[in-house]
Amino acid sequence: MTSEIFGRIDLWARNLTPFALTLLLVLLSVVPLPIRGYAQVSPALVLAAVYFWSIHRPDLLPAPAVFAAGLTFDLLSGAPVGMTALVLLLTHSVVVSQRRFFLGKSFLVAWWGFMMVAVAAMAAVWILAMIMQGQLLDPLPTVFRYLLTLCLYPALAVLFVLAQRSFLRQK
Repeated sequence: MTSEIFGRIDLWARNLTPFALTLLLVLLSVVPLPIRGYAQVSPALVLAAVYFWSIHRPDLLPAPAVFAAGLTFDLLSGAPVGMTALVLLLTHSVVVSQRRFFLGKSFLVAWWGFMMVAVAAMAAVWILAMIMQGQLLDPLPTVFRYLLTLCLYPALAVLFVLAQRSFLRQK
């Protein structure tokens, strides 16, 4: 009886891995670093997590979890509440709808897909920020943020693959 209970707790904890890693990346994204101007160009780590898990385990990072991660990011970062959540939900729905295309393909195809998704997501955030502030914003920080995020995606993908192999059971 107790082994069955511990087995269920173990499975529950393992299944929380994608969401827990996404929340960890939310926290890492909002940690202030003593680098001048870093806040404007900090990489979109949460976007990378949502993209990866939406392809590989959308059952373990469903839309409500994506919304919660986006809302947590907004609240902790000072971004307009709901803006990141909206962009992440749109990203999640687009990637899940194209999931069959990405499954079984090489990493380069997945990275190319992330390049396309990230440019659209970051452009959407930039446009929404301009609308909310009512002024034209410099696109350069968004471009640097995009490039930094693209450069970090392979390392994040390796981390996610290791987590998937170590903690998650394939269905």
